[in-house]
Amino acid sequence: MSTATQPARTVARREQPEASRYARFGLPLPQVTLKALEKRGIYCQSGISIEHQHLAQRYVLRAIECGGAVADMGRYCAFLDPEGNPVPWLQPIDSLSGNGRHAIVIAPELVRIEMLRVGRTYELAISQHSLIYLEGRARPVIASTLLFRGRQGTLALELWKDENRRLGGSIAPVFYTSAGELRRTPERFDEAIRKTTGALACVGCKHVHIAGPASPIAGGCP
Repeated sequence: MSTATQPARTVARREQPEASRYARFGLPLPQVTLKALEKRGIYCQSGISIEHQHLAQRYVLRAIECGGAVADMGRYCAFLDPEGNPVPWLQPIDSLSGNGRHAIVIAPELVRIEMLRVGRTYELAISQHSLIYLEGRARPVIASTLLFRGRQGTLALELWKDENRRLGGSIAPVFYTSAGELRRTPERFDEAIRKTTGALACVGCKHVHIAGPASPIAGGCP
């Protein structure tokens, strides 16, 4: 039987490992970039895990808002609900070093916004992640959908400089197609994209830019 005529469930089983890997790792960064981030002390864990709540008897997704910046580089990862609203944190995480973990979030469904900055060039990935149940399995798996992928975006202003810090969280890079046409990001994520852009200029970041204790809060650098 060809793949085209196989039951949809069988095809889903084959495709799921790829989706799970994307949910776990986010932007596919080359080794040289990962080493550069590590050298600069920027810790960004973009993975999403499945957790079981024993009292509520349900499975949920767990992720960590994290990242920060130095002058020449930044990376940040945050999480929203499908409508583009910040996901309230389970708990904030304080650290002495900065540019690391900021808050733990838990929800049945998450949209991950992940951005990388090298100088004034930006990479952006927005992906949606939810739990699906396969026949014969009690534990769900993660289904992932890429909502937007922006490559080599540009922002002329150097937001990490003192004279431009006040603009952090209010502007975002511009992305183009290979033909030079403007690529519009999904409108419901515009505010989160601007805040994440600000996080990529937050040198030594020690605070949350997107998640909040119970309702959406304003992000941005002090």
